[in-house]
This record gives sequence, structure tokens and C-alpha cells, in this order.
Amino acid sequence: MDPEVLTKAPLFAELDEASAAALEQAMGSLRLTKGQILFREGETEDRLYVVVAGKIKLGRSGSAGRENLLAVLGPGQMFGELSVFDPGPRSSTATAVTAAEVRVLEHDELMAWLSDHPEVARSLLGQLAARLRRANDVVADLVFSDVPGRVAKQLLELARRFGDRKDDGVHVHHDLTQEELAQLVGASRETVNKALADFAARGWIRLEPRSVTLLDVERVERRAR
Repeated sequence: MDPEVLTKAPLFAELDEASAAALEQAMGSLRLTKGQILFREGETEDRLYVVVAGKIKLGRSGSAGRENLLAVLGPGQMFGELSVFDPGPRSSTATAVTAAEVRVLEHDELMAWLSDHPEVARSLLGQLAARLRRANDVVADLVFSDVPGRVAKQLLELARRFGDRKDDGVHVHHDLTQEELAQLVGASRETVNKALADFAARGWIRLEPRSVTLLDVERVERRAR
């Protein structure tokens, strides 16, 4: 694990070096195998987590049993903070997409930090505000964007977080199945696969197992608008 990954999480954003070190010492650690569920939607569970290695997906089940993938999180990203301000059943299921490691802060420990370090509360509120903006963007995309546009936007977001720029383009090893990628876009697998095949035929991307290479980022950006 990169020792700086944990302190890049929003939880640490406004802490000085000594306070950040103390908070890190207060956190436990969990290692997850690929496919292991950390918590399920509806469970009463109030810990906060920071991903330090691997990928975690957050999903919700629809009325017809279809899963809606809300987010795929990587190193330095945080989840579970909603329970700090609104205790109650979990609103999503957290599952390891790959082998992963997360750091854990118990609710009581976090509340003590919030009392002694108001800057931590500011960081958490900033995280929640950013989540709300993303949720608003998702709703707007579902209303105003077609599926290819949403596919392009998700490819760019995955590239921003997991991309590795090479001579031939941006390699994105997202580790998602075709069904999971469709859930992230919010469309059927067939429709998403059709959009991806069209992008590949145009020379914008190259499809690979659980990964994609963006060959023409500018074209993908134009399609995402």
C-alpha cells in the first residue's frame, strides 16, 4: 500500500500531520477477497471505510431484483460516511470487485474525533456535498443523455480514476464485467455493449477483458457532452 493513499481521503483533508497520524492509528484494517461482501443493503452498520488497495463497488437492488451499481471506488476514496449524520440501515451493498484492503473507523471513535476536531466534520460535509452533486448529475444524465453519451461519460470517469496513460492511449483496467458496466451506466447490457462496439468500430476505444483503452479521448469527450 502506498503510505500516502490513506491520508489523501477526504477524512484527512484538513488535519495537520500529527493529527492525521493519530487518526490513522485509531483505524482498523480489513482485507477482502474478490467478491466478498463487506456489508449489505438494509443492515445496521455504522462504520466508516477508506479504500487503500483494490476496488469496492456500491450497489442497490431494484424492485425487479436487478442491481443498480452506484459507484466503483478505488484507493483513497471513502464510503460509509452517511451513517455518521443519519444513522440507520445501509442504503447500499459494498462488495470487493478485486482483492482489496480497507481501513475502518468505528462510529464511536469517529464521533470523538468530530467533537475534538471540527475540521474533520467540515471534510465529511464536503464529501457529502460532493456526493449530492454527483447524484444530481446522474439524475440529469438519465433524463437528458442517451445511452452512448452516458457510456462515454462513465469511460472518462473510470479513466480519470483508474487510467494509465500509454503511448497508444489511456489504459483503463476497471475490473468490471459487462453486466456491471451496464449497471454503472444505468442501461441494459445489450444497449451498452452496442454503444461500446460502435465506439470501437470508430477507432475511439479498444475493448479488452475487464478493461478498455481510450484511443481518442477527445472524441469520447465530445460524445459525453
